[in-house]
Amino acid sequence: MGKSFGSNYYFLCSFVTVKTTEGDTMKIFTVIISILFIAASAGAQEISGTISLKTPGNPATVFSLDAGQDGTLSAGTDLPLSIRRDIRHEDGVTTVEFAITASDLIYYNIGSTLDTGFDYGDCLFYMPGFWYRDNMRSPKSAPSFRTSDNWTVREDRLSTPLTGIYNTRTGEYSTVLRIEDGGCDAQPCHTAGEVILSDDTSIGYTGFRKNGGKAGIVFGYPYIEEPVSYIRKLTLAPSIHTFTRLDPGQTRKITWEIRTGKADSWSDFVADVWEYSFDRLSPAPVEPKHDTEEAKALLSEYFVQSYVDEYPLKYYSGVGLRTADCEPNGTAEVGFIGRVLLNAFNALEYGETHSREDLVADAGAVFSSYLEHGFTEGGLFRENVDFRRDPAGYEDGIYSIRRQSEGVCAILTWLDYEKGRGRKHPEWEERIRTVLDRFLGLQNANGSFPRKFGDDSGIKDASGGSTSSAVLPLAMGYRYFKDKSYLASAEAAAAYLEKELISKADYFSSTLDANCEDKEASLYASTAMYYMTLVEKDRKMKARYADLCLESACFALSWYYLWDVPFAQGQMLGDVDFLSRGWGNVSVENNHIDVFIFEFADVLDYLAETFGEPRFSAFTKVIRTSMLQLLPEKGSMYDIAKEGYCPEVVQHTAWDYGKNGKGFYNDIFAPGWTVASLWQMLSPGRAENYFKN
Repeated sequence: MGKSFGSNYYFLCSFVTVKTTEGDTMKIFTVIISILFIAASAGAQEISGTISLKTPGNPATVFSLDAGQDGTLSAGTDLPLSIRRDIRHEDGVTTVEFAITASDLIYYNIGSTLDTGFDYGDCLFYMPGFWYRDNMRSPKSAPSFRTSDNWTVREDRLSTPLTGIYNTRTGEYSTVLRIEDGGCDAQPCHTAGEVILSDDTSIGYTGFRKNGGKAGIVFGYPYIEEPVSYIRKLTLAPSIHTFTRLDPGQTRKITWEIRTGKADSWSDFVADVWEYSFDRLSPAPVEPKHDTEEAKALLSEYFVQSYVDEYPLKYYSGVGLRTADCEPNGTAEVGFIGRVLLNAFNALEYGETHSREDLVADAGAVFSSYLEHGFTEGGLFRENVDFRRDPAGYEDGIYSIRRQSEGVCAILTWLDYEKGRGRKHPEWEERIRTVLDRFLGLQNANGSFPRKFGDDSGIKDASGGSTSSAVLPLAMGYRYFKDKSYLASAEAAAAYLEKELISKADYFSSTLDANCEDKEASLYASTAMYYMTLVEKDRKMKARYADLCLESACFALSWYYLWDVPFAQGQMLGDVDFLSRGWGNVSVENNHIDVFIFEFADVLDYLAETFGEPRFSAFTKVIRTSMLQLLPEKGSMYDIAKEGYCPEVVQHTAWDYGKNGKGFYNDIFAPGWTVASLWQMLSPGRAENYFKN
């Protein structure tokens, strides 16, 4: 962080409209002109421009136009358009702002390609929150190089409306960032082909292209998605090209920033770009609707309304619910999206603090039922139990290092809390030691853990992408039980993470409902290293873990929105003035935003203090205020049936999880984990206090 950058080139974009006559038909074309100013140290970077004009009822026509060295435009005909342009160069960034005023009605789409001069084969590609490297961790039915070398997407898919290209051979990079004050969107009548938008939109497009073996950044307005669009999980669809209207006398202003630099590694590049993007977009905290106490009181309604006591396992219903009624459905899940045990601890702690005997009693029943009925013959948590399919509780026999880890962390947090109040639970301690000992047997020689396995330790998914989740309970187990084998296991896992994930900047497959590049892989890696800084006594190793925590945190941050995507009138999220800043995209497969944060806010505050990076603490304030926006309460239910049930699948772009689309939620959601995540965010210092005790 805190690095300076150089600039190798300047450029100028200008837009003109060309009027031609064919027979009795007048055609008006808007064209983009690109004038390149090369600095003395510039490489072979060039910008080319195109324009498409859509005449209603006819295919669009694409035009290009060259500019003379003096900046004049040569179209060979009258130009029914006035152009104003403003170019500024500051701190290695070239800002180009232009205003187009039409004298005739036009429907247009303008675009440019920045030819970086980099050999395509040397490059890694970056669209924050959507594209990392080549996306080849993702299946062919999600966006990746398996489908095409060229990708263009609408800006609101991205946590920052930016595309960057990093040259692995030279360390050079180029980025293009869209700058827009305010925003709006239109609901298209069609989702494929050439579409004239029914209303104004501020959403443009960005992406990258292979051109003659060289890598280029494409950008323009309004949005285009090609070669395909991504409409729902693992569903690629035909491309879309949109066109917006400009009336006679109307002016449209558009701004981009072009920036070049050099970074020692792909990780440094991602960190540099996040720092620049944060400074440029300057996300501010959201005006808080609730303080911490009010938010917890509202979330506690979930504990009351979701509690289920009719099965051998008592639990909080929070998996696969319908937003329309939030009624329990018979599924109890220890970790991942259910988070039953963490919710039980939160309910207990809150109940004792606020004299809520009902919450204390329910939480106690949850713990007792899991002690009696919540473990397999092999001593693992029964992590995902379905009482709808079997009154005794159906399980598929597949267990995960992530859910098991989250269950252990919740119980150790509770046991430590109980011990501090003079209450001991030796049977629970024995159970948790059994799970941790099973971890030791599952760990591979390289320090990794399999993603999924059976109760007999047979491997179901050998991927090491979820290894980071195991570090947390192992570190906590060492602190609680003083068993050095748990610390040794955590250290071996941390070494694997350093070698295979962090040093390679390859974060994948930490979530269980997708197998791709995802936010949670880097977030869990960063949190794991944070835990290692808390448990480690050696000053040198503590500093090493802190460095690794910082490096992986920058990737996790890249998934979080630094801007507010616009919505159209009639889209619920826009109608309630929802702001996307501070919310995180999920994964390449699952292109929606959510409130997954848990301890990461504490991690950012720790890094801010350790490395003197105020951006982190500033962004934590954004997260902590923004993620409370959609808590349903009387008078403001935000399309959720019950109070306190925080939404999960928040669909902020042209994508849906199965239902409803942009501006709404999917009809099925999992409030178990969303409530647990926000509660953890609202309880700062938990991990640090645990390791201090």
